[in-house]
Amino acid sequence: MAELTYLSHSSWLIKTNDYTIAIDPFLEGNPLAQLKPSDVKADFIIVTHAHGDHLGDSIPIAKQSGGTIITNFEIANYCSAKGANVHPMHIGGAHEFPFGKVKLTPAWHGSSFPDGSYGGTPAGVLVTVAGKTIYHTGDTGLFLDMQLIGQLHPVDIFLVNIGDNFTMGIDDAVKAVEFVKPKLTIPMHYKTFDVIDVDPQEFVNKVQKKGYGVKLMQIGESYRF
Repeated sequence: MAELTYLSHSSWLIKTNDYTIAIDPFLEGNPLAQLKPSDVKADFIIVTHAHGDHLGDSIPIAKQSGGTIITNFEIANYCSAKGANVHPMHIGGAHEFPFGKVKLTPAWHGSSFPDGSYGGTPAGVLVTVAGKTIYHTGDTGLFLDMQLIGQLHPVDIFLVNIGDNFTMGIDDAVKAVEFVKPKLTIPMHYKTFDVIDVDPQEFVNKVQKKGYGVKLMQIGESYRF
């Protein structure tokens, strides 16, 4: 048994009996976040790409928790230079951690640090924990290989961006659900900023009409699996 908690934007916490894993913990400067970085303790922090709303507070959380940042090679080097524990990976690679398995997937987006320097290739991530596989898309546009990801790694929980402008919008995200064929889809990456202020209920309705399981989670809400 494990628990998935929505922190807002693309930020999540996964808790098992023994470990806490954060994904893209963007709290400081996030108008919707209910927690501060100091409120979060994580044994592992997964970062999909270097943009400030995804790398976010990963470094301070890792340093205060003694946790390890799991991310691409370039971001890992950046975080290591700032005193954080890291485990570098890259697209297509997988690794077994004490809590379960992590595999980085492609994502069509950009990746740069706040100073504009190169942050490696953006990624999505497959996290297998407590016998379930979670697919967090990172920031991405729609791409046909999502179909292959779903075929090779049956997805229990699909965390998909729907906010448009910087990523997939609602209709493309619905098509992504059709490609991946997850057991449950949860939308993310919307309403944080005006430019991504879309209606998540529209997405929920369209996914339901396609016959797939979908859940709209409120900030701070948890889902046990």
